[in-house]
Amino acid sequence: MSTEHFDVLIVGAGLSGIGAGYHLQTRCPGKRYAILEGRSAIGGTWDLFRYPGVRSDSDMFTLGYSFRPWKEAKAIADGSSIRDYVRDTARELGIDRHIRFNHRVRSASWSSEHARWTVEVDVGPGEELVRYSCSFLYICSGYYRYESGYTPSFPGRDDFQGQLVHPQQWPEDLDYRGKRVVVIGSGATAVTLVPAMAADAAHVTMLQRSPSYIASLPSEDPIANAIREHLPERMAHRVARWKNVALSLLIYQICQRAPRLARRMLRGGVARHLPPDFDIDTHFNPRYDPWDQRLCLVPDADLFRAVKEGRASVVTDSIRTFTKNGVLLESGKELQADIIVTATGLELLLCGGIRIAVDGDVLDPGRSFIYKGLMLGGVPNFALCLGYTNASWTLRAELASTYVCRLLNHMDRHGYRQCLPRPDESVLDPRPLLGLTSGYVRRSVDHLPKQGSKAPWYFRQNYVLDLLAMKLGPVDDGTMVFSRRGDQERTWGTPF
Repeated sequence: MSTEHFDVLIVGAGLSGIGAGYHLQTRCPGKRYAILEGRSAIGGTWDLFRYPGVRSDSDMFTLGYSFRPWKEAKAIADGSSIRDYVRDTARELGIDRHIRFNHRVRSASWSSEHARWTVEVDVGPGEELVRYSCSFLYICSGYYRYESGYTPSFPGRDDFQGQLVHPQQWPEDLDYRGKRVVVIGSGATAVTLVPAMAADAAHVTMLQRSPSYIASLPSEDPIANAIREHLPERMAHRVARWKNVALSLLIYQICQRAPRLARRMLRGGVARHLPPDFDIDTHFNPRYDPWDQRLCLVPDADLFRAVKEGRASVVTDSIRTFTKNGVLLESGKELQADIIVTATGLELLLCGGIRIAVDGDVLDPGRSFIYKGLMLGGVPNFALCLGYTNASWTLRAELASTYVCRLLNHMDRHGYRQCLPRPDESVLDPRPLLGLTSGYVRRSVDHLPKQGSKAPWYFRQNYVLDLLAMKLGPVDDGTMVFSRRGDQERTWGTPF
């Protein structure tokens, strides 16, 4: 079997992968690259998720690319608009010519002797095995399982005679007009679904075991739109982007440093949109501090409007069992439903489940330390793209791609063939990669890489500090080990 070779292989043609392609062809124009996409379309998350109301949970001035300004009026955009934006970006910049669709990566094996990765790929519906090789492997597939989401084992689930749906596998022909709908969950997906479905359903109930923090923002950013009226397009985009970066950092710091104040502010924001007699402390006052879990965003208070107008309601209780006609709660109340939507979260899956081996040793990501938030200790010529949990994913993704390009150019200037971050585990205090208490994080903590207690093994949640480190900080920082030739024996010295 012949093996086609590339300087860089990117895995994933979503928001991160298309951005990586742009930075690679712009900053490393001599590199030959390809993007392997397991599905048949560009867009990643924004092509996969098709449930009603799907939208961004970050403003588009920061979720959009720095190199291609977001031009629409709405700062909180719907999923189809984001999908079109990503696809148009790929087409206009020629990135789509590098994509190989229906190429699902099965495994990647590194050889120190040859200083290259061999990547095995299942191609097409017949899953024909094809091999590629590359000098650098860049995973841009996110960190959740595309095939399925998380659904708890509900007692009596098979007794329910209505339709049970998970948002990640939303049926195109689902008709909920005039139907009674129960949405189980309180996270970003649930607060999106409820007002969207309430427009046509008979009634929608958001059933939550415990509440989440929810903030309302205008779907259009009046300050950003005013800036765009007075400045050239790219300059206006840059100013609006930095305005929103500063605002998100300020909110996050208030939540971390003054959680009581932040709780009062968020509660007050909810109270402004609901009737005076609404039981806010039961339904919208979480037990945890702000930003211990992700903050949910609703545009133009649409969730609260649906509740206020009686088209939707919120019930905070635990499920005893499913019944023939709905859900029986621990309180003894039964919620009648024609459709139950289990908006119960994601399943995290690092690197898309790709089996990774270095010189024959299979990698266990849960035993690895993460370097600068994008490389794994003991894994040569490899990076993965992870976004922020407290800000736009794209902000961090673009910094990651910028750093990868700096690293590749540094290796070319010095004639290096291999690079590897090597941790000194004796001085690193292992901590969870994602500093959140959300269920989807807790369920997967043992399968994700660890971060250390100090840089460069610390995954910052601060765009400004990361910008300085990733764009201006040294590439050869004493932690990265470089080699100019393929070694005949493994000398990296980091066991898995």
